[in-house]
Amino acid sequence: MTTLTRRLRRGPAILAMALTCALLTPFGHAEASADRQAAAFDVLVFSKTAGFRHDAIPAGIGALQTLGGQNDFTVTATEDAAAFTTANLSGYEAVVFLNTTGDVLDPAQQTAFQTYVDSGGGYLGVHAAADTEYDWPYYGRLVGAYFQSHPAIQRATVRNENRAHPATAHLGPTWTRTDEWYNYRANPRAGVRVLQSLDETTYSGGGMGSDHPITWCHSQGAGRSFYTGLGHTTESYSDPAFRSLLLGAVRYAAGQTSADCSAAPSTGAPVEAESFTSNSGVQAAGHAPASGGQTLGHIDNGDWAGYAGVSTAGARTFTAKVSSAGAGGTVEIRSGSATGTLLGSVRVPVTGGWETFTTVSTTLTATASGPLFLRFTGGSGALFDIDTFTLGTETAADGLSPNVHLFYYPWYGSPAVNGGWRHWQQGGRTPPEDVGADFYPALGPYDSADYAGAVAQHMKWVARSGAGVIVYSWWGRGGYEDGLARGVLDAAQKEGVKVAWHLEPYAGRTAASTVADIQYINSTYGGHPAFYRSAEHGDKGAFYVFESLNITDWAPLDQVTGSSIVLAQTTDTSKIAHFSGLYTYDGIAGATAPGWKQAGDYARANDLIWAPSVAPGYLDDRAVPGNTTPTLERADGAAYDRQWSNALDPAIGGSPAWVSVTSFNEWHEGSSIEPADPTPPAGHGYRTYDGAYGLTGEAAQTAYLDRTAYWANRFTD
Repeated sequence: MTTLTRRLRRGPAILAMALTCALLTPFGHAEASADRQAAAFDVLVFSKTAGFRHDAIPAGIGALQTLGGQNDFTVTATEDAAAFTTANLSGYEAVVFLNTTGDVLDPAQQTAFQTYVDSGGGYLGVHAAADTEYDWPYYGRLVGAYFQSHPAIQRATVRNENRAHPATAHLGPTWTRTDEWYNYRANPRAGVRVLQSLDETTYSGGGMGSDHPITWCHSQGAGRSFYTGLGHTTESYSDPAFRSLLLGAVRYAAGQTSADCSAAPSTGAPVEAESFTSNSGVQAAGHAPASGGQTLGHIDNGDWAGYAGVSTAGARTFTAKVSSAGAGGTVEIRSGSATGTLLGSVRVPVTGGWETFTTVSTTLTATASGPLFLRFTGGSGALFDIDTFTLGTETAADGLSPNVHLFYYPWYGSPAVNGGWRHWQQGGRTPPEDVGADFYPALGPYDSADYAGAVAQHMKWVARSGAGVIVYSWWGRGGYEDGLARGVLDAAQKEGVKVAWHLEPYAGRTAASTVADIQYINSTYGGHPAFYRSAEHGDKGAFYVFESLNITDWAPLDQVTGSSIVLAQTTDTSKIAHFSGLYTYDGIAGATAPGWKQAGDYARANDLIWAPSVAPGYLDDRAVPGNTTPTLERADGAAYDRQWSNALDPAIGGSPAWVSVTSFNEWHEGSSIEPADPTPPAGHGYRTYDGAYGLTGEAAQTAYLDRTAYWANRFTD
């Protein structure tokens, strides 16, 4: 009987089930019965363990049997892998891996199960299903992510990201419960639809940062896959809310209810190339320096890989981290199939070794909306490997967030343009190789007046970050930065980026002079098309006032706040009289967000703007030798994620109107998201972005830009 025929069968509602449990009964008793033929659909529950055995397995089987009796499906439970034959599996609409562990299927059984799913069957993995079949790459793609570790059983808050799925429709925005919380070897988000994630701030031992998926679904061939990391404890299976989740998951996996399980649109986050959902010829290849320890390898001429969860809709750029000790070749980026619409192609050079990586990129000139396929061409023999790739979306102005603002510093100078070094020598350094920063810019010690070179590249990078606004550091009328403002505005306009203003504490600044500064900037630059005006706040320009607490009486601001937005740098709401709102700037405080919720709540209640600042890290010991200011390590991106997560969590961040980022390029403070050189001049102790979000070398240069785009997208949503 075909899967389609069984899916269409609707018998009368019955309570009879095949209640075979392989703990007690051999597989032979799991054959199809009259009861199974009468039910709406049939489910095989598989709980074989070759490693740790969960005490909750009998409770899980019992819960599924009860759900079957109440909802017109049969449950056949077994631990006999001999059930995995093409003939037997065809009798089931879904197969549940219930707390399986280790290597539980032999090669023939694996083939039968892969054929079953890819031909339209359903898979549901519960908890330790992710601790299963590590040496079978297809299973890794099917489950979505492999188990890595877990802390002790404890209470945690689950964020129900998607409540449109029948498995999560009964839940509220959050769900606090006790379970064993898995960390996974890789984040599956790029290839699945995440339904639930963990708030790591609510428990101890989380290892994935602010983006910690725990329940997800996706299509696999013509079939369906659903996985939840919940379900370690016996008590889980008597919890009505968890039982409802299981019921919705079973019904989805069995094809009895529809749900959108396509991956969320790409936000610029890297995709593991070995996470393909269909292929010809290629395989995963182990390489220690690669992200996740694997690449897409064994690539020969004419091979291809498909990614059902990666949409090409709106894609305009393709970037990949590659290596080749073979012939090199070409990657064709296609939509819909391996012979579908050709969006673009990029050449892969010979890098000299399979573990010697470089980055290649191209602009996509055609458009299509189907799933991504990569086709590979070249000479004979092995061509190249792909570690990760990024499919970038359009960076036109309408794709940028007007509510994400990057602090931008135009105070750098070089002998070639300025006639001498400016700012790079801070801390007693001697440029060009020795600069006052712990990271070395990918562009080297550039000049902020190099509009066609460094500044033009900056604006392209700002656009890549998804931020729609830079906040221009301005040190007074007639100053160095004032003289460069128009050139930066011109460069920003070409990329659709807007310019707001950071009013710095120059000597002699007063409330009255600040009013005059705002009036000057408005009259001098307000007519420029790149001048930022907030459409949500009466088309007013925006001015951030740094160290605003140094002046106690800001009453003169009343002259300009009717036509301009003026923000104070504080979370103390007793110090913002006459201002339009408040921001923080501090690149360290975002890790704990002190006073953020109170500031946000006050701003919202009083029709003010709240724009907390987030940063990837803070480190200034090369620029300010002997400084005792606390530092904030980047922790391979975890620090940045933590600050963004705090800002966007209403219970912590106070629901901001804008999020400001400290910074795009404040190199002295080590807070920059501007790309840093992966191979800086030796002998100076420079750090790099190596390891950020699992990327290394050149691929890591843009890690913080791309992660900003990810968070900007979440903020917009």
